[in-house]
Amino acid sequence: MSEVVIKRRPSQRVKVGKVVLGGGAPVVVQSMTNTDTADIEKTVQQVFELAQAGSELVRITVNTPEAAAAVPEIRKRLDARGCDVPLIGDFHYNGHRLLTEFPDCAQVLAKYRINPGNVGRVREEADPFTIMIETAIRYGKPVRIGVNWGSLDQNVVVRMMDENSRLPQPKDVGEVTRAALIASALESAKRAEQLGMPHDRIVLSCKVSEVQDLIAVYRALMQQCDYALHLGLTEAGMGSKGIVASTAALAVLLQEGIGDTIRVSLTPQPGGSRTEEVIVAQEILQTMGLRAFAPMVTACPGCGRTTSTFFQELAQRIQSHLRERMPEWRKQYDGVENMTVAVMGCVVNGPGESKLANIGISLPGTGESPAAPVYIDGEKAMTLRGDNIAEEFVQIVDDYVARKYVRKSSS
Repeated sequence: MSEVVIKRRPSQRVKVGKVVLGGGAPVVVQSMTNTDTADIEKTVQQVFELAQAGSELVRITVNTPEAAAAVPEIRKRLDARGCDVPLIGDFHYNGHRLLTEFPDCAQVLAKYRINPGNVGRVREEADPFTIMIETAIRYGKPVRIGVNWGSLDQNVVVRMMDENSRLPQPKDVGEVTRAALIASALESAKRAEQLGMPHDRIVLSCKVSEVQDLIAVYRALMQQCDYALHLGLTEAGMGSKGIVASTAALAVLLQEGIGDTIRVSLTPQPGGSRTEEVIVAQEILQTMGLRAFAPMVTACPGCGRTTSTFFQELAQRIQSHLRERMPEWRKQYDGVENMTVAVMGCVVNGPGESKLANIGISLPGTGESPAAPVYIDGEKAMTLRGDNIAEEFVQIVDDYVARKYVRKSSS
């Protein structure tokens, strides 16, 4: 398969702790906790799980004095666990007070997320927006100016609606609202720079909840600035709806080279893991060929030739096993994230797909001989039989990783 090269939109390079956004750097995956930040133990655990899953930036809510006071301890405990993922503070309404009253919180956060629609007007010298920007400047922190459809600055909306009403042929409300989103972001960024914020410490986002609106907004936004851009639907939804909507929107923009960091804002199932949004974001980037995060498993959908569920169970087991091992493998081996594994259910496409993968197994379909040939780097290596095929194949995968990939230096 020929490599697809996507020309990235030129954007400003921004450093967020150890992570680089924009400037041609790989698209970064971020996520957000849903714990009460004041609950230090639960927040530390969820941040750690998100980082282990591959989230390169993690945003936490800072909405109360208790939450702000907890942030330094959260950072300290994460560092003690060897987790250096940058933390982003998510501020609304009272962020200016919390950053002022809790300087330790302001200092340990790697970036501030500011919603201009929720922090007050940006015209007065001592307004909340000004205070937050000046705090970011004081501590050398970048900011994301994140405008949201549901909390758009009404001063901007009213002004632009009035201007639109005076046009000979007024535009529709949706078009004006999209333009207001962009105007709010760009005007706020300009105001931040007037206050002294360096151009290369500003990230912009204009989040909406509908796919076509998001595509239209970011296509227009990218033509008007070179700031690093954060992509994501603001309320993607639950389950397959959220995954499909996020994929549909982000894939179009990423294919056009738009976007420097992404988040997939999934509503978790009750009791479900928050890490699902990280995995989906990674798989969007990986299936598009933009980045590699973990070995990918190819598996057939099944048909009348595969009435047994064994190949489905094995594919799921292998995918889970690869995900579980990746945090360790990532530290030990170079390039293991590029490995491909095929788990196929019958003889029709089984051998062919298995040969194309680094490691593949073609399980017997209905009526086929109870044997499972295993292919390694395109060559048939062995045939598995009996009741321990799953365990044996998992071991073959582990052995392949240890043998194939270069072990990183421990120094």
